[in-house]
Amino acid sequence: MSISRKLIAGAAVAGLLSTVGIVPAEARPKNQARAVAQPDWLEQNIDNPKVRIIEVSTEPGIYERGHIKNSIKFVWHTDLVDTVNRDIISQANFTALAQKAGISDDTTVVLYGDKNNWFAAWGAWIFNIYGQKDVRILDGGRVKWEKDGRALTTAVPTFKAGNFNANPADKNLRANIIKDVIPAAKKTKVAALVDIRSADEFSGKIFAPAGFQELAVRAGHIPGAVNISWGQNVNADGTFKTVAELKKLYADKGITGTDQIITYCRIGERSSLTWFVLSEILGFQKVKNYDGSWTEYGNTIGAPISNPSGTIWGAA
Repeated sequence: MSISRKLIAGAAVAGLLSTVGIVPAEARPKNQARAVAQPDWLEQNIDNPKVRIIEVSTEPGIYERGHIKNSIKFVWHTDLVDTVNRDIISQANFTALAQKAGISDDTTVVLYGDKNNWFAAWGAWIFNIYGQKDVRILDGGRVKWEKDGRALTTAVPTFKAGNFNANPADKNLRANIIKDVIPAAKKTKVAALVDIRSADEFSGKIFAPAGFQELAVRAGHIPGAVNISWGQNVNADGTFKTVAELKKLYADKGITGTDQIITYCRIGERSSLTWFVLSEILGFQKVKNYDGSWTEYGNTIGAPISNPSGTIWGAA
């Protein structure tokens, strides 16, 4: 092929990519523009076979009442976990789940959900753990999509099986209580702990917010943790704050991305959103989500806590 023909072919490919709004998946998203899918972009790519849309919500039946066209449903507490071992879904089962959803290595995966994308972020974390290259979250999630009056459908799509094969779980994205968290609490290992729960949970004033089923017999937080609630990552409409706003939010608490960062909440879902902000939007290289979170740590014998409120479980 002559040089001129190569240039023409290259220009054609670039034009095609510009049309569909997708850049090659080899470059993993590590900034806001790549990691966050805007609603207008998703509408333009809603029929794009290289884009797979997945809803991960918590409210039962919400998908069935109406969802974004061509989106499929993943249930966080059955599809994405190992319910027997309290673990994330296995490598083999995730491969099967993703292939059934029509996901291939070069698929752009866009997740969305209710409650400001709590469990959509959990899903994004799982996809990243198993090596999917291009994973994005819909800005504002389901709530903003609906408030903007964008279309929903009850039609459930089916797709030809994809060729995605999960990599072994990336341990760099997941904190372990023995290897990572307790050493950080005892300062035998350098890591910044980010507790994203409410101030009353962090201080130990309450054991859990009303309505939360996940409990620990101790209240408080992991020693050395800073408290930056998950809600500070987003605006009132659920969209993510700007990079400058997010950098300042964390820098003001000493979180600059220099050291290892460990995020946690009660079971790891709200902290997945903070993991997504720090890792995928701000591009910090060393961020782990601790999905055992307070329900594991607060119940672990021999794990030190900080409880400024002095509450004791079972006391009058």
